[in-house]
Amino acid sequence: MRRYDLTAGMYDTRYAEEQEAKYKAALENVKPAGTVLDVGCGTGLFFKHVVDETETVVGVDSSMKLLLEARKHARNWRRVHLVQADADHLPFNEDFFDVVLAFTVLQNMPKPLSTLKELWRVAKPEAHVIVTGLKKVFSPASLQEMLESAGLSQVSIIDENSLMCFVAFSLKCSK
Repeated sequence: MRRYDLTAGMYDTRYAEEQEAKYKAALENVKPAGTVLDVGCGTGLFFKHVVDETETVVGVDSSMKLLLEARKHARNWRRVHLVQADADHLPFNEDFFDVVLAFTVLQNMPKPLSTLKELWRVAKPEAHVIVTGLKKVFSPASLQEMLESAGLSQVSIIDENSLMCFVAFSLKCSK
């Protein structure tokens, strides 16, 4: 959180191109609708891609300074809501979101499997759960195994050379 607070002012300049590439890969495979949760939303770069097609977008980040930047991106959208929270302890009911996304989150978490289980908890049955895993940290096999251990099924993973992360798509199945 402190690292992201320190870099909030330059986050978009530093990471926008990389993040946009991940968003493009994700959106070519899933069209978010209904209620969307963006865990680790950063400055809210993703919102513009889905706000017009969704009922509600909730952005969560642990960094207040990133959320203040996200508020600037979201100022014209009434359907975007921002919440400061830890990805391992999301303040939402079970089975609430139609789509749950976590771009550039897992490698920053102390227990990525616990984080995935929390994403599973807040996702509705049959919800799409899209996460990325930094290639320096995860292999496709380890990412798939972790997703399945968290209760997610029908896992497919995009591994494009242009991406620094694997983009994983899955559905919430019943445990």
